Amino acid sequence: MSNFIQKIGNIQVQDFINKNLNVDLQKLILKGSPFAEVSIQEIAIQVDSKKKIENKLPIWFKTEGLIYPPKLNLEQASSEITAHYKASLIGPGELIDLTGGFGIDAYFFAEKASKVFHCEINEELSNIAKHNFNKLGIYNVDFKVGDSQKTIQKLQKVAAIYIDPSRRINTGRVFLLKDCEPNVVANQDLYLAKTNKIIIKAAPMLDVTAALLELKQVTEVHIISVNNECKELLFVIEKKQNLEPNIYCVCLKKQRKSVYNFKYSIEKSLQIKAKPLKTYLYEPDVAILKGGFFKSLTVTFEIDKIHQHTHLYTSDKLVENFAGKTFKITKSTPFQNFKASKNLSKANVVTRNFHLKPEEIKKQFKIKDGGDLYLFFCTDYKEQKVVLEVVRI
Repeated sequence: MSNFIQKIGNIQVQDFINKNLNVDLQKLILKGSPFAEVSIQEIAIQVDSKKKIENKLPIWFKTEGLIYPPKLNLEQASSEITAHYKASLIGPGELIDLTGGFGIDAYFFAEKASKVFHCEINEELSNIAKHNFNKLGIYNVDFKVGDSQKTIQKLQKVAAIYIDPSRRINTGRVFLLKDCEPNVVANQDLYLAKTNKIIIKAAPMLDVTAALLELKQVTEVHIISVNNECKELLFVIEKKQNLEPNIYCVCLKKQRKSVYNFKYSIEKSLQIKAKPLKTYLYEPDVAILKGGFFKSLTVTFEIDKIHQHTHLYTSDKLVENFAGKTFKITKSTPFQNFKASKNLSKANVVTRNFHLKPEEIKKQFKIKDGGDLYLFFCTDYKEQKVVLEVVRI
């Protein structure tokens, strides 16, 4: 155990951290540390980190005696809800996590796998994860410090390999997996020699089609959103014949999981026609928008698209459990006739396939954010610019 972990893990220090979770951080720092061997800056990092993970990592937040790493490591860590989903993709047997980090994914993998190898090049971060796992009561994890590429070469075959590569180059453009470390594209053959299943996590801005061109033998792609915010992409590579990968759009909420299975060949082959607005309006979850399944959605939910390039949908019959937001249309107005009345002085402004941005519209019509009313500025099936007044269902 490192000196840092011993100091921060001290019962009195932990008690002090817990008692000051709701104290203003700047005021806490100005008071200074009551402990000779622990600086107030070290305590402040622990207080700040623990406050930030309350919703993201509730198990960690509720467990006494845990230690938190620097801010960047915490930000890069998976949330519990996404890590739990990833664990559903593995079976029994041994798993190696080549990019262990703070250990959130490894924790949930350990609940399913017989053994997990947690690889981390940063020794202090590895020690923190090991300390926390002991506190959390997880004992089937073997912590390996150093280059994970060397670690995997020494291991016998495992049931699965998990990798969360990080970007080496921040160019601002759409990045490729070969721009990441470890380079999963260059190392595919090495990984496939050690396992029959590889799970690669990628950031949501990665282009799915580009990644499929880089990788071999992809059988599944999982596009994961949490509360309608795209969080991560998972590429599953397996040693088996597969003509086309299944694309799973996974919509996660606290008490609910909805998974929709699509294929790009079907999406490409569909011929649909835009239809007039009806009673209800549907805005798809970002996971489905990220996947690009704009036409497939009309078949899955029996709804109509309002324009080829406007990713909004409509129906007369209410669709239960739609994958996204559902609204009832109260009024439709041609944009050229739209004037913001006093009743519309406060609304949630959304644009889809429209020539103005929400900020420009709010400024032009003096509309403030908020309230129960939504205004969709969009293009309909007749190529008309319209304003839809809707209420959320």
